[in-house]
Amino acid sequence: MIATDGVLDRAGGERDVPGLIERLRSDPATRVLAVRRGRTLVAGDGGLRLLLPDAPLLASFLASSDTHPAESVESADEDVRWALLGRRSDGSAVLLASLPDSSPPDSALPDSTSSSQGGGDWAGIRDVAAGLPAEEAELLVTGVALAGWLRDAAHCPFCGRRTEVRNAGWARHCPGCGREHFPRTDPAVIVAIESADGERLLLGANAIWQGRMYSCFAGFVEAGESLETTVHREIGEEAGVRLRDVRYRGSQPWPFPRSLMIGFRATAVDEALAHGDGEEIIDVRWLTRAEIGSALAGHGPVELPGAASIARALIRDWYEERA
Repeated sequence: MIATDGVLDRAGGERDVPGLIERLRSDPATRVLAVRRGRTLVAGDGGLRLLLPDAPLLASFLASSDTHPAESVESADEDVRWALLGRRSDGSAVLLASLPDSSPPDSALPDSTSSSQGGGDWAGIRDVAAGLPAEEAELLVTGVALAGWLRDAAHCPFCGRRTEVRNAGWARHCPGCGREHFPRTDPAVIVAIESADGERLLLGANAIWQGRMYSCFAGFVEAGESLETTVHREIGEEAGVRLRDVRYRGSQPWPFPRSLMIGFRATAVDEALAHGDGEEIIDVRWLTRAEIGSALAGHGPVELPGAASIARALIRDWYEERA
């Protein structure tokens, strides 16, 4: 199966403790995941580079901005935004430091030196997530998603007032209208479609990839839809086929900006009807198991999604059942 149980203790019961972020920032056992423009520091071995609370990188941003703790109202867009991501298996806390975008290039920042000097390189989820241990992968995805929300949702959508960050970075309170706001997650379905004999897989080329990559079909859940209804609607719109035997296979949070990808496999009723919509999907192809195996190995005939995506996991899941 594709879904992976969470391994990070998110410490939800601690989030409403007054002064929690400041106390944890003073704890030498605490580590910090710094996120900037959707990227974080990784070490030379490809693992996450978690920082000490007094690391030069964090100190440089704190010194250059009027930073406030997570329980207060932020007064400037250049603040470092703090949140509690959770506790690792050894009990130590991991904080998120969402760094402002408008600052020097990554290579000019402290802690961006070579790994031999104790620093690291900046990388995104697509670059490193597939090779991370489960706990680090969950930290990275959660950190990128929460950092995006902390930066993009500073004002109340109802009255426009600037909100107060509460619950250790996991909620915003509007002092104007009293509403509480929480990080949004937008559900989307993604479907691997197999032939009736189970020996071929239907993949499509999205227009934004200009025909270079073939993947499973996906789309967001609309208002009033169930997941199953979305599966049938999206596949009908994008690939022109009706489905049977829709089966849930797993899910993946995908913080670009705030999606939850819910994976299914289904069987096409009439394979000959498959066609792209000509706008979003410019081509569809039925690929044999041998062709999928070759593509997974990087030898074509098509390019597949990256290793960190649920799309590739769905494709590999199908291939390995009878490989």
